[in-house]
Amino acid sequence: MSDLTKKKCVPCEGGAVPFDINEIHKYQKKVDGWKIVQNENKIFFLEKKFTFENFLKSQNFVNKVGKISEEEGHHPDILFGWGYAKINITTHAIEGLSENDFILAAKIDKEANV
Repeated sequence: MSDLTKKKCVPCEGGAVPFDINEIHKYQKKVDGWKIVQNENKIFFLEKKFTFENFLKSQNFVNKVGKISEEEGHHPDILFGWGYAKINITTHAIEGLSENDFILAAKIDKEANV
């Protein structure tokens, strides 16, 4: 498990520089199965799809992710339905990825593996 789970997201109100592609790939190695994706505005984000046996298990997972997100003060975009949850993470204030995104991804993975 990544040491990122022991860290805490720090508030980011902008002004920080988003990770460049080299830093993104360095951190990507610390989280399991998260894809690096760019949206139409060329903003990088992390994306991962989780699968479950039914709707209730998807919903329970999403509720746990919501709790983690509130504790960290860092909120992903979540799409879920019967048997799946898709999570996208970026730091909107800097329009790119920061360590916070990888911390949240690691903590979400830890919850998924419980």
